[in-house]
Amino acid sequence: MSKLGSLTIRKPRGNWSYWAVTHPTLMLFLILMIMAAGIVSFTRLGRSEDPSFTIKVAVITVSWPGATAIEVQQQVSERIEKKLQELPWFDKIQTYTKANFAAMQVVFKDNTPPREVQGLFYQIRKKLDDLKPELPAGVIGPNVNDEYGDVDSVLYALTGDGAGFADIKRVAERLKSRLLRVPNTTKVNIYGAQDEKIFVEFSHAKLATLGVPVQALFDSLQRQNILTPAGTVDTGAARIPLRVTGALDGVEAVAATPVEANGRIFRLGDLATVTRGTVDPPTYLIRQEAVPALALGVVMQKGANITEFGKAVDAARQEFLAEVPAGIDIHQIADQPKVVNAAISEFLKAFAEALAIVLAVSFLTLGLRTGVIVALSVPLVLAVVFSAMYVMGIDLHRISLGALIISLGLLVDDAIIAVEMMVVKMEQGFDRRSAAAYAWTSTAFPMLTGTLVTIIGFLPVGLAGSAVGEYAGGIFWVTGLALTVSWFVAVLFTPYLGMKLLPDFRALELRKYERAALKAARRGLPPPPRPDHANPHAIYETPLYNLLRRMVSWSVDHKFVTVGVVLLILAGAIAAFTRVQQQFFPISSRPELFFQMRMPQGTSITASLATAKRAEEMLKGDQDIATYTTYVGQGSPRFWLGLNPQLPDEAFAEIVIIAKDVPARERIKARLEREVGEGKLSEARVRVDRFNFGPPVGFPVQFRVIGPDPASVRETALKVRDVLRANPGARDPHFDWNEQTPSVRLVVDQDRARALGLNVQDVSNMLQTWLTGATVTSIRDRTEKVDVVARAVAAERADLSRIGELTIASRGGVPVPLAQVARIEFTHEDPILWRRNRELSITVRADVVDGVQPPTVSAEVGEALKPLVATLPPGMRIESGGSVEESEKANGSIFVLFPLMIMGMLTVLMLQLQSFSRLVL
Repeated sequence: MSKLGSLTIRKPRGNWSYWAVTHPTLMLFLILMIMAAGIVSFTRLGRSEDPSFTIKVAVITVSWPGATAIEVQQQVSERIEKKLQELPWFDKIQTYTKANFAAMQVVFKDNTPPREVQGLFYQIRKKLDDLKPELPAGVIGPNVNDEYGDVDSVLYALTGDGAGFADIKRVAERLKSRLLRVPNTTKVNIYGAQDEKIFVEFSHAKLATLGVPVQALFDSLQRQNILTPAGTVDTGAARIPLRVTGALDGVEAVAATPVEANGRIFRLGDLATVTRGTVDPPTYLIRQEAVPALALGVVMQKGANITEFGKAVDAARQEFLAEVPAGIDIHQIADQPKVVNAAISEFLKAFAEALAIVLAVSFLTLGLRTGVIVALSVPLVLAVVFSAMYVMGIDLHRISLGALIISLGLLVDDAIIAVEMMVVKMEQGFDRRSAAAYAWTSTAFPMLTGTLVTIIGFLPVGLAGSAVGEYAGGIFWVTGLALTVSWFVAVLFTPYLGMKLLPDFRALELRKYERAALKAARRGLPPPPRPDHANPHAIYETPLYNLLRRMVSWSVDHKFVTVGVVLLILAGAIAAFTRVQQQFFPISSRPELFFQMRMPQGTSITASLATAKRAEEMLKGDQDIATYTTYVGQGSPRFWLGLNPQLPDEAFAEIVIIAKDVPARERIKARLEREVGEGKLSEARVRVDRFNFGPPVGFPVQFRVIGPDPASVRETALKVRDVLRANPGARDPHFDWNEQTPSVRLVVDQDRARALGLNVQDVSNMLQTWLTGATVTSIRDRTEKVDVVARAVAAERADLSRIGELTIASRGGVPVPLAQVARIEFTHEDPILWRRNRELSITVRADVVDGVQPPTVSAEVGEALKPLVATLPPGMRIESGGSVEESEKANGSIFVLFPLMIMGMLTVLMLQLQSFSRLVL
């Protein structure tokens, strides 16, 4: 036991603070080791702009050449959708069906465990393999893309001045091989490659005049190019294979192919025009600053350090540039490592500013020495946190750094409480060890309670079983880790630092007394009273404490007034909160803009390309633009996790604009919207959009009209659009599909066709050959396969008025005009059909005016739609989509954990207070 004035202090047992100050050497060693581990961990932590989350989506595509959209939907899509609805964790399947083609997005529930996703993708493949025998003959696929969520961390565009696609593709293949050797590269994708074709274009009129059937051309090409073994010779000492040369190897060889018909031999080049080109029509085109290009994307292995990966990829590219032929340029159009570095630097700057503010306040309010102790506790906490993040695999990104910024104001609280208690007790006469021991006894458990209650407040975000939990869960883990560590630092290391840095208050008071006594003696005055620590409350007799005491006393004496004021403030806060615009994820600060053009469904990719070229003219010469890349027939690759790529669509074009900075981005956006509003690109529906943080939602305001009858769904969707148009916050309300396109129907006269030895298949095959082209054979060009495609000359295949003049060979080989066996009807059909979970769906969607939040517009429109919803017939309904749907899912996954959070808080408080009245208070 030890005595201090009239106070008796027992030697503490189980007191961590006392143990820390009595083992100074060990504490210093731990501090040095923790700091070293923290520095090493910080340098090795992964960097990313945003935390990764699992894209729980698989894309399935299937084609059925010759089928209408309705036939594909009824015979193919319906069967696939029905089969996939049997999957566990199934949420929805969204399908769009076009003539010859269907694409489906299978979306699993938001609370699907990420570890289950790959197994679910395997189940999709297995179920579709089982289904294939049941699909109609001629169906190609279904094909499963279970890598839809892959992100191209680095994206290059390759252009060639005077070089063809084949030359650029060969360079791209070599660059791909080089980049695959870079550590942590998962795969390298080539986008926009145009397969080479050799076209054999003939005139059916010319062939008919010469008496050469089309099939003779096909047979000659196939016989000339067939690859068959010629045998081997066994000489006794060796086996010598025989090789027969002469297979087709280029345009000249194809043109020189002999064609025999009616006892005569023709040269193919005399009967048809033979040219080499690329697939026509193309399906996906990429242009870099108005120049045709290929894109090459590099996918990084998950968990790798993206900044180091970016350096390695760039070094490989610089090394490869020495091998690139003159005229071919490699442009970097997406640089995620650079974006991550900028984002991390920005957040580290904000973190440093927040740290400086906290430390400045500590120094100003606590004094120099006490402020130093509090300041030293911050790097200790951060060192432990960085080490734990490294072990747990938590990267430095927007969420983890944001959590550290949130924690900064809280993690110094425990250190301030601990060191202030030491200071107070030392001012009351305690020695350093006794003051440290008292700080543990009086503050450690309440500090722990407060720390745990704060941590539990973040628990719903950390444990949310949704994409929000994956994306924002780091707030809970990092904040909880930082606050927990801050408590240990406060009870272990802060007392040790106090022992080393706090002054001896008794010695200071004694020196102060001696100076005052000496001064009084010189003036002939009586000495001042000696310091007396018998009254522990003497240190509180100051003007500030007296003012605070009077305020507290008044509040207690007027308790009803105090409680009433508090309740009024609470009611006002709740009322104000209901008027605050809400948005779960804000707009990104990235410089990209998406300049999107949607043409009417049924538009050819040639027309979409022409519109994209006019849009490129609007961008030329803009000093705010760093670069831009155009994509036609499909959206850009996913070069950021929050980007949702547009699925294949010939009527879609998109220009990804990279501005020089965010103010430049806003100037570009305002200018483009103004020019479009003045009438430019009037043939397309134009949208200029920014990035948004969090999971992608597409258009922020969406309402789905779902029902069994297409006519009723269209009629209701028109009414929903009218309501949405009336809202001043909505911009450009429109449908995801609705218009019909013209089509030509050939009604075959079965009796006449049979008399000529023809059937529907003969007619379809011949028309396919004449108009689109038929692959006759393939030429082997090194590692590439070049198809030889036969089709009619452009003048005959592009003129609808001459379809009836096209001839079909009858049973005897006599050419018969199509008009003799079929009636031509001009009609309209749906070019595309959208379904959601096997139900016909039209989505009315819109953007919002800047400054207005999507949930506000959705709520107002939802209220205005209530009279319409009340009149809907059975089987029809209107559902909210867009950002409000995602917010509801996110908030739902959080709110469901609120009872657990409240129970945890109450349990911790009860352990501390052990009183129901204090708990209620």
